[in-house]
Amino acid sequence: MQTLTDMSPDEYVAAIETFRRQKDAYFATSPDSPIPDELRTLAFAGLRYYPADLTYRIVADLSVFHGPRVIRLGATGGDLRPQLRYAQLSFHLMGEQCHLLAFKDADDPNATELFVPFKDATSGGQTYGAGRYLEAQDEPDEPSPRTVVLDFNLAYSPYCAYNAAYSCPLPPAENVLPMPIIAGALLFPVDH
Repeated sequence: MQTLTDMSPDEYVAAIETFRRQKDAYFATSPDSPIPDELRTLAFAGLRYYPADLTYRIVADLSVFHGPRVIRLGATGGDLRPQLRYAQLSFHLMGEQCHLLAFKDADDPNATELFVPFKDATSGGQTYGAGRYLEAQDEPDEPSPRTVVLDFNLAYSPYCAYNAAYSCPLPPAENVLPMPIIAGALLFPVDH
């Protein structure tokens, strides 16, 4: 199977659009959808996204913390969520040096999936105010220096953006980017 890295720009955009259509179909039909039933049956026409842009698909340097520790991230419901504070991701975007913390599931420190909650200059305006999420794949066997792909075109809003019944982890203060990230999911309108 071809990975996003192996694709031409046109193939990449087509793959992102296919992924988004599949997500919309899931949100429209699944009993596990975060979209409230009344919105799905009356008016749900899919989520809104920024157009896919390869500028926002970047390679970040991954620096694993010595002795990663479990911290508690605040959540939209007022609770605290344990997360393993695993690594710092460093990258350049729009001419600026940026850093984001990457987390792992506190119950599965050997997982390869990294959780990267973030806010940016669009948060609370064009995108969900509490922030958006990214996931990245860590390859622990990769020789140093290690890197991961951060694809902001895949940035998504947590379930609490669609339904107040959910409580979602909030990005820590270290994960607020100063620039607008014009990629990924847009704000879900309440009058959708």
